[in-house]
Amino acid sequence: MKKERIYALLFSSVYPLYIKKAAAKGRTKEEVDTIIFWLTGYDNQSLQQQIDKKSDFETFFAEAPRINPGVSKITGVICGYRVEEIEDKVIQKIRYLDKLIDELAKGKAMEKILRK
Repeated sequence: MKKERIYALLFSSVYPLYIKKAAAKGRTKEEVDTIIFWLTGYDNQSLQQQIDKKSDFETFFAEAPRINPGVSKITGVICGYRVEEIEDKVIQKIRYLDKLIDELAKGKAMEKILRK
């Protein structure tokens, strides 16, 4: 995928897909939100603001209150790439989020997903 295309993806268009993926495996919107809050430092209100203003992923992560320092513990392969080796920081953050949602959908315990 071209860098420009993935940067321009709207978080608000992908967010419902994260929820749908989780729900298909018996997980909840609240669990998806918990992951997003942990990763980005957003809360309910600031996340909703990002959705309402239709932020693209680049803006979504640039405006994140705080990227969790625990992201360095997120490892593994997503979309054929090792997340810890992705050099583009925005794409790496998108893939971190993808990886965490995947783990949720695979039934992993929230404690493990949040690297506690």
